Amino acid sequence: MKIVIFDMDGTLLDSQKDITISVNYVREKHYSLEPLPEKFIVDAINMEVRNLPKLFYNTELYEEKARDMFEAHYETQCIQNPYLYEGVFQTLQELRLNDVKISVATNAPTKFAQRMLGHLGVADMFDIIIGADKVAASKPDPQMLHHILHHYNFDKTQHKAWMVGDNSKDMLSAKYAGINSIFATWGFSPDGEHETLVHKPKEILGIVL
Repeated sequence: MKIVIFDMDGTLLDSQKDITISVNYVREKHYSLEPLPEKFIVDAINMEVRNLPKLFYNTELYEEKARDMFEAHYETQCIQNPYLYEGVFQTLQELRLNDVKISVATNAPTKFAQRMLGHLGVADMFDIIIGADKVAASKPDPQMLHHILHHYNFDKTQHKAWMVGDNSKDMLSAKYAGINSIFATWGFSPDGEHETLVHKPKEILGIVL
């Protein structure tokens, strides 16, 4: 058995426009702050260690009202502009045709992941779509990956598994879970560094198959 676990934002799909719109909505409505540029927001999300409330809203802790406001806004916003990266759909199809098990582990809330992947017509291709709300700690902690591997009864003496992602948190979660990792450079991190880099989704097939 072969298993490929995908990150979502910046790996399967481009969501940066909608995330930026929703963050800036909260900045304006709740904090009366000027909008932040898209690149700043994406870079902040991808940082290995960061305090997002501080970076986005200039507050040490994520206020419940701000969180609720973001989630209410993003629920509608998240399907306005996302798109699958070129070659992703064909790559997912090819993996499934070759009996490779595929799932998603994202630090986004599960409901948004399911909504966005469903909107883009690929949700049903995945056995599991799990977000950070379903575990005690998000990536780089390996809990989400352990959950998925357990679902498949993964045995590292007989099976192979890979984590495909676009930042160091994805690579570290794979390392801590004891599986292989592949760094995708077509999304949010074109300058990523890793021993296994892929520049187009179809390159995953050459590694996994």
